Amino acid sequence: MNAGNANGAGLGFGLGLRTEHYEAIFEQPPRVDWFEALTENYMVDGGRPLYWLERVRSHYPIVFHGVSLSIGSTAPLDLEYLRQLKSLVQRFEPRWISDHLCWTGVAGKNLHDLLPLPYTEEALAHVAARVRRVQDFLGRRILIENVSSYLEYRHSRLTEWEFLAALCERADCELLLDVNNLYVNSRNHGFDPLVFLDAIPPARVRQIHLAGHSQDGELLIDTHDHPVCDPVWTLYAEALRRCGPVATMIERDDHIPPLAELVAELDRARALAASALRARAA
Repeated sequence: MNAGNANGAGLGFGLGLRTEHYEAIFEQPPRVDWFEALTENYMVDGGRPLYWLERVRSHYPIVFHGVSLSIGSTAPLDLEYLRQLKSLVQRFEPRWISDHLCWTGVAGKNLHDLLPLPYTEEALAHVAARVRRVQDFLGRRILIENVSSYLEYRHSRLTEWEFLAALCERADCELLLDVNNLYVNSRNHGFDPLVFLDAIPPARVRQIHLAGHSQDGELLIDTHDHPVCDPVWTLYAEALRRCGPVATMIERDDHIPPLAELVAELDRARALAASALRARAA
């Protein structure tokens, strides 16, 4: 099965494509290797979004990142959504496609949130079968991202990392490792994030997300509206020591700063990656 058009390690360092930066990208080309486009923003028949995506695609590699696949739901897969996604993929040829290990609704109701799953064998079999169906439909592997969560299910019998590792094996999919989500969950649920990193299959990690979060009392909330914090940078270096070079990007979805500010933050990721990979080689 096709995994995409290029190895993730060679893609370098990217940013999420945001409307606030459309003009700036071409006024003074930034030191950015690729862009991640939010899939649902471009599932339209025409107009400004597709114009800008075409323009960016002509200068940079792109990847697609979705929020509506709802791979963990018990509702049937949305075939119309998948048809639109496949059409978009055929038109723009992204290097890869990703979505989240979550459910977003059931019984025709969309809750517009990335809701966590119970980590059970039953859920694992259900999700693995759905991932295989999506991959068969699209004709390529997809990446599944670990999500931030604020509750745990009493019925869970597996850890999050055990579930992810088993899902990759059973569905033959790849991982989008969100290091911020990993840090948020380790704080919210009280586990060692290094145990998580040691358990996931390094060869399956094709992309890394970095982002900021907010704090509400003792709870960390994945808001993507702050710069990456120091503990997440430290965890990112640890991830690279285990996984080797992986395509990395920074997400910012609110309080979006000027493009140059995000590029400067991305330069920190470049420097940390170079140091971590030297340590790995040694």
